[in-house]
Amino acid sequence: MKSEASGSGEAAGFDAWVLGRAQDGGVPHLGCERACCAQARRAGLREYPCSLGICDRRTGKLLLIEATPAVEPQIALLHTLSEQHGRGRRPVDALLITHAHIGHYAGLMEFGEEVAATEHLPLFVTPKMASFLREHAPWSQTIEYGQVSVNEVTPGETCEPLEGLCVEFVPVPHRDELSDTMAFKVRGPAATLLWAPDVDRWDKHPGLMDRLLEGVDVALVDGTFLDEQELQGRDPARVPHPLMQDTMHDFADAARPGAIRFIHMNHTNAALRDASVIADIEARGFAVATQGMHAEL
Repeated sequence: MKSEASGSGEAAGFDAWVLGRAQDGGVPHLGCERACCAQARRAGLREYPCSLGICDRRTGKLLLIEATPAVEPQIALLHTLSEQHGRGRRPVDALLITHAHIGHYAGLMEFGEEVAATEHLPLFVTPKMASFLREHAPWSQTIEYGQVSVNEVTPGETCEPLEGLCVEFVPVPHRDELSDTMAFKVRGPAATLLWAPDVDRWDKHPGLMDRLLEGVDVALVDGTFLDEQELQGRDPARVPHPLMQDTMHDFADAARPGAIRFIHMNHTNAALRDASVIADIEARGFAVATQGMHAEL
């Protein structure tokens, strides 16, 4: 994954940027009085929930993946990174959502009548996710009033939210109380990126990671918890995310240096802030996603 600016804005292809890397509640996390969040509050530091922005270099059109509770500053960041300003009530040109947990869809309400009042913004989701949105306010109102136009994508199939950018909807196991859960394989002319912020533990689903990594150049994968110490006093069955330590152990042979990058980190995760932990992850051939991180697709 490249961090430097891309070449000519006229070149064919797409630029992708990480717009946030934290779990649904971000940092500081509501209700957390531990040092990780108390210090962040005192310092005015903030980590946004995980989101990805993509820009078509030729047309300037923008795609947003995930509508988080921090959707406004994240879209503002995307505008800055892509140099696409003055967009008014068309802040992005397409939106994809992986599933119905609040860090991924709650910001959809910001596109509604009371805020941006967008007009027929293309929204790409699975049929189950579409049904959930249609049946629950205030998201149902954005559909009823025409702020978003729902495009249903069957799991396992593809869509083209921006011309020349193919997105495969890959079903993954997760807590599916409200909808199913997707990972996205995003294919541009130069590279393919995997967006998989939420999955169950790998040991429960042998072969899943291998299938997700197939044909992928850069993988942004679930790094919610570093190790089991973060789950003390909690039922692991209620938060069945893979541990970063397990991922690095199980897929050490598959890792090209820096190609597998962790995303969706819980506010307690030391990989968000501890330089020694980050250095250890990098020494093992993996990496921690950072806000503003760039990839060419």
